[in-house]
Parts: sequence; C-alpha cells; structure tokens
Amino acid sequence: MEDVSMNKKFNMIRNYGLLAVALFALCTLMQSCKEEIDMSNRYTFTEYTITSYLDEHDSTYSEYIQLLKEVPISPRSESTVYQLMSARGKYTVFAPTNGAIQNYLDTLYTKGILTEPTWDGFRSEVALDSIKKVIVYNSILDGTRNDLDPVQSGGFPDDGQEISIANMNERKLTIFYGKNPDSIYVNGAKDKDGNITKGCLIDLKNRDIYTINGYIHQVHSVVAPSNETLSDLLKSFIDENSGDYIVMAKMMLATGLSDTLTKVKDEIYENLVQTNDPRVDKLPPFNDGNYVMNGDLPEHRYYGYTLFAETDDFWRTELGKEPQDITVEDIQAWVVSKGFYPEAKDDKNYKDENNALNMFFTYHLLPMRLSPEKLVIHYNERGYNYANKSMAYTVPTYEIYTSMGKRRLMKLYQAGPRFSLDGESKVYINRFPVLKNGRRDDYSEDRVTPENEGIVVRTENGIDLVNAYIYPIDKVLAYDEHTREELQKQRIRYDLASICPEFLNNDLRANRNNTLYAGMPSDNNYKYLENIELLEGTDFYYLSGLACNWLNWQGDEFNIRGKYEVIFTLPPVPKAGTYEIRFAVQSNSSKRSMCQVYFGKDKDNLPAMGIPLDLRQAGTYRALASGNVSSTLVGWEKDTDDDDYNAEVDKKMRNNGFMKGPAIYAGTPGGSNYARVNEQNLRRIIVREYMYPDVVYYLKFKSVLDDDLKEFYMDYFEYCAKEVYDNPMTPEDIW
Repeated sequence: MEDVSMNKKFNMIRNYGLLAVALFALCTLMQSCKEEIDMSNRYTFTEYTITSYLDEHDSTYSEYIQLLKEVPISPRSESTVYQLMSARGKYTVFAPTNGAIQNYLDTLYTKGILTEPTWDGFRSEVALDSIKKVIVYNSILDGTRNDLDPVQSGGFPDDGQEISIANMNERKLTIFYGKNPDSIYVNGAKDKDGNITKGCLIDLKNRDIYTINGYIHQVHSVVAPSNETLSDLLKSFIDENSGDYIVMAKMMLATGLSDTLTKVKDEIYENLVQTNDPRVDKLPPFNDGNYVMNGDLPEHRYYGYTLFAETDDFWRTELGKEPQDITVEDIQAWVVSKGFYPEAKDDKNYKDENNALNMFFTYHLLPMRLSPEKLVIHYNERGYNYANKSMAYTVPTYEIYTSMGKRRLMKLYQAGPRFSLDGESKVYINRFPVLKNGRRDDYSEDRVTPENEGIVVRTENGIDLVNAYIYPIDKVLAYDEHTREELQKQRIRYDLASICPEFLNNDLRANRNNTLYAGMPSDNNYKYLENIELLEGTDFYYLSGLACNWLNWQGDEFNIRGKYEVIFTLPPVPKAGTYEIRFAVQSNSSKRSMCQVYFGKDKDNLPAMGIPLDLRQAGTYRALASGNVSSTLVGWEKDTDDDDYNAEVDKKMRNNGFMKGPAIYAGTPGGSNYARVNEQNLRRIIVREYMYPDVVYYLKFKSVLDDDLKEFYMDYFEYCAKEVYDNPMTPEDIW
C-alpha cells in the first residue's frame, strides 16, 4: 500500500504544467515540450529534492548527475532535466549508479558502437547526445502531466505488467519479480522456467527514497527499453541464426510485411502537431454540465502490433528440420496439408492475402500493441473492481479483434481463478467453454471439450518491443472451420474502442491514468481513426470514463456532437448467415440526439435502416428537456422472481426492437447496479441482414436534429447470429 501521508504531501503540490519529451529511436527526439522551466518555482524547503538528494550522494550518482545537467528537456528548450528535477513535480526516478552507467558503456563497446568504453569513444556528437538522452529520458516517469503521484515499489504492477505512468521517452516500463519476491526488475524478461534473464535490478535498500518532488529507486543497470521494431527483431534472428522465431521471420519476409512491421509512428501527423497546424487543433470544449474537457487531440499517432507465435521448437518437431533449414515452401505445404484454409491459393505469390502461407502468418498478427494487462480489458465485469489492485479477476471476459491480412476474427479470453475450470487466470486465444449462463447462474466455466480449450498465451515470456509484443504459444493457431463455427455460435460483443487500433496504440483505451480523454480530428482535417470516418461537421470525443461510475461496458464511450455523420467499417462476421447488429445506449439524458441508421456494403450509397433512433428513449419514458414523458414503446419491466415471466418480457421487448442491458457488468465497478436492471441501459436491434465473412460492411449514423449540442452516444455493439437469437432449444442468455 502507498504511504497516505506522502500522497497528501504530493496532492498539496500544484502541477505547473511542464510537458515531458520522448526519444523513440536513438537519433530521433520527440518535440512535445514547449515550455521553459520556471525556476522561480524551485523549492526552498530544507527537505531533499531529487537533485539535492543525488548531489548529496554524488559518489554513487556523479555520472547520472552530469547527464541530467547536460540533457535538455526538449530540443526546443534550453532548460535541462536537472533543472526539471529541481522544480516542482511528481517524478519517479530509476537512478543508475556510476557502475551501472559504466557497464552500459562497456556493453556498447562490446557491440562495436564505441571505439572505447568511455564517453570519448563515440564516433559522432549525434550518437553521443542520443545515448545520453536514452539514459536520462528512460529513467524518469513524469507524473506531472496527468497529476499522478510518483510510484513506490508497493504500487508497482503485477509481474510482467507495465507501470501505468509513461517515462520521458513516452515508453511504459515493465516490472518483473524474481523468485525472491524482494527482487524487483525494471524491463526484465523471463525464460519459460520463470527465471529472470535480463533487466535492471532495483536495489533492495535504496528504493522508495522520498523527496519532496518524487521518489528515487536506485538501479544497477541503465534502463534502456529496446528500440527494435518487430521487423528488426525477426530479421535479426535470421541474420544471427539464433532466437526462438526464425521460422516466423521467414514467413514475415515472404509475405512482404517487413516494411509494415517497422512502422512506429505517423510522421505526417507528428509534424502537424509539432508545427501547431490548425488541422489538428483542439475541438470545441466539451461541457455537459458535469464534465468539462478541453477537446485536445492526441499528441501522437503510433502504430503497434501483437504477434502470437509458435516457437522454433514447435516447427522443429512438426517438420523434422532445424529452423534454419525450413523453407517457406515447407511451411506452405504443411499449411495446405492441414486443411486450415481450403479456399486458399497454393502458389508462390506469398504476398497475396489469399495465399495459404499469407493467410496462416497474418492470422498470428493483430494491428495493435497489446501489453499483458491489455490483452483482455478488465474494468467493471460482474464482481470485479478495477481500482482494487489486489483483487482477482472474476467472470469470463473476452475481446474480439480483427487480424491483419485477410480480415478474420480472433478471440482473447480470460476468466478469474474462481470462475475457471483449472483455478487459474490464463489468457487464451479462441477458447470456447460451456458457461453456467442461466438466469440464476454465476457465469463460471462449466466444462470444455478438448477442441475448444483454446491456446494459452504465455504472457510471462513475452518480448516487449518499441512497436510490438511477441507472445509464444504452444499450439498451432489457425482460423479453421471449427473456430469459425464456434464464433458464430456465440454472441459477439465489441466495445466500440476495440475496433480502432489507434485507441490502444496511443494509450487512450483502458489507461488508468485518464479519467477523461477528448478529441479526434474530422477526416477532412486528418484521418486519425482507420475504421471510423468522421465527416465534416462532426465533433468526436472519446471518454474513457474511468472512476466515473457510468453504466458503460468497460467504462468508456464515444460522444459525438454537431451535425454529425459517422461511418464505421465493421469487423467481419465469422460465417455467412443472418445476423442482428445491436447498438447499446444509455438513455438517461434529454441531451441525447436522434439519428438515422444506414447499413450496407457500398459506403457511398448505404440504405436507411428503419425510422430514426431516438436516443432519449428509456425503458418506460422519453427524457425530454421539459421533463420525462411516460412511454410504453419499449415494454420494459423489472425482473421478478418468475423467470418464465421475465422471459416473456424479454420476448416482448425484442418484438419492439429492444433488449435489456446485459447482466455481465455494473455501472460502479464491483457494485450491483447491473445494466440489466437499469431501464436507462438498452440495446437496440438496428440491423437484421444476411451477411458474408469476406464482404466489408459499413454502418452510418447521421443526425436528424438541428441542434449541435445534442449528443450521439455509443458504448458497444453486438453481432448475434440467428442460430443464437432464434434458437428454440437454447434461448440466448441474459449475460
């Protein structure tokens, strides 16, 4: 637990708003910080600041102190990081000892980067400055940007998870624990036996050192997260003929994805932000009477990837060859022989997304960087409270993402230890257990057949890269007919943010430090969101909703204003068939709008779906500015002790195009105000059409009110196949 008295001290200190900077590649500096240090705000107390403590112990930190004095806080500022650490703030510093810095120079010398293991060994001033910034920027977490308290060791995340505050290099550092729980490593790694293989050990005695502007943790290695991209690392396995993913690397090169997987950030957007281009200026302030946001747009537009990979040990056993001897022809022949993709082309055009090898490899890739704690988002599912860090996960929760290459669905699934069959809380790919999902059940796992067990993601052995995560898997991953059939048999629920990789790649979704986040540019200014088109006149706000106790799945929502027109590129369906598309809304405000829904496959000529949606319609009333008006349109009634009667109410609501909210989540994390019991939380059945898996479908919402302040609200939507919603033997569950 954190020291409450120390937190009070930090909460008394005002944030004077210094923006930190980041360094992503060795020779590339971020330029987000635009202000100089106001040295009039230096402390005059007799207690230590970060710099005064380091100065007092210069025999240990003299090298680090010198770097702090030499490294500027940004290319556009003359102030140094030493001055920043002398002023007000909330900083967490992983301070390397003199020995740690010398060891780092020795390592650079061994790699041939230096001519000698000293500061005089650099071949250019550019390389020298870059290395200095690597050491400094990566060592400091800047809590001042979000008014967040510095992090003590008791507040570190679980093993293998990221600290939620980014460092000055805009990287999040990962914490690992050794077999001795007092052994804590920053940016470490573990082998399959759980042994620490690398990382920066935090000194056992010299940690949690309190200063009036932060905490210091002494480390015995320089904190220097890898700047390798996914493509760089995979290619290095081939070049060095070593590593665990040589076969995966060969598939990447054959499919032509090497260049794509080197991407780190959108440099065009970066330049527009740094030059204060009006095209990426802030939106009008958002003020709904309870929350006020300034409409700022994201500072960056990063790319990210996640690779779930069979290791070379798998291929060695499966193909009977050493990885360096396995050819792409061998792999394709094996894929074809397994019959995973009978419709695929068996030719040598591996760059074609319909080629068998291409289909196999790209299904291992997601277009977002998923750290271990974000593989499955946990926030307010039944019985779980995200704010309780010691609390175990509860009911089964999942995310459905769309793969790279030919668009296909991938399910990431996790259940808490009390709700899983094995009493553990593993992350699985494409797990399809039978759940106890009756109206009076607890939604725990009941049983699972061997073919539906899924593939365990070995999160503890993941590789953290600048633009990606690699996770080893022990079973073959393929989007075969069985997987598609199982996906069609279940209702698929999408948090709206899950269909946009940008929300995860830019740390907007499930960022526990952001209570609210606002602003996306419209497409006529800059297309930020790949799968959402924001036409002119649309003001788009993303609200993370954390700690707001909104009755939203996962807390967050989209809130759109203006004379809006929004087009969503929908994820694919798993198999051909008739599907319902449901739209979730909290109808608790007269500020909600009305919109016309359009759906189809021709984005420029989408037919209207029914009459306009009135988002002010709750279960038994409409919320108008003049007051609530009684309404029987929906047919909503409270659940009773008679489940047969409750089922009849559900049927009546469906006939009217409505459904109650699900029983799976609560508005208050850990609470009992479930969506199903709240008449303001409704699902609307907006589309019922026959859909094909290889067709791209679009869903458009267009305002029909002449009021720029009315809110178009979105939380999540669902795909539900006819085999689920119209199953006479097994009715769709309430969860």
